[in-house]
Amino acid sequence: MEIKVELRREGAWKIVDPSTVFDKDAQVRFRVRTNFAGWLYVMNQGTTGSYSLLFPREDTGSQNRLEPDRDYIVPAAAGAFKVTGPSGHDIVYWMVTPVEITSSESRPPASSYVPLPPPPPPGTKLNTLTPRCDDSIFKARGECIDSTAGPRKVTSVEALPDNLKDVQGLKSRELVFIKEKGGAVVSTPGNLKGPVIYEFRLSHK
Repeated sequence: MEIKVELRREGAWKIVDPSTVFDKDAQVRFRVRTNFAGWLYVMNQGTTGSYSLLFPREDTGSQNRLEPDRDYIVPAAAGAFKVTGPSGHDIVYWMVTPVEITSSESRPPASSYVPLPPPPPPGTKLNTLTPRCDDSIFKARGECIDSTAGPRKVTSVEALPDNLKDVQGLKSRELVFIKEKGGAVVSTPGNLKGPVIYEFRLSHK
């Protein structure tokens, strides 16, 4: 699975380093490409403690089926995600499954999956890293790059939001992360036989 981050500048989209430290109110979107078929779900845990389903939903696109060797834009509609909240790292959870996850209305309670957990208490904040520019990269590129940002393996199932812990078939998998110019590749040995979840840390001021 290849993922690229695009930043809107002067009305045009430009691919940027996934470890970029974004300014407040920056508009970003993701470009995704896979070599397998599946279903994509994207969730965000913000620096305020807020948690939201980014994709699929009515205003960002409801068609989340992935076909091999095709580019997909998230959000799928002609829009963007605006970077907001206190300085830190938003954690964007990417989940790819070999089968579609249906709503609780169409499945028995024992096997239902609810996309959103209960909201955190008002004022809740995450323990999040402070964005830091890598001086050597900054000097070379003229950009602020945070080496702790970008795609990361989930450390443990226990570290996931409550609703993701209950996804059927979820287990520890060997993931390989390869950083490429303007993007990153996440791969797993063998065919996709169950859900895969990884996190993308979006660093911002």
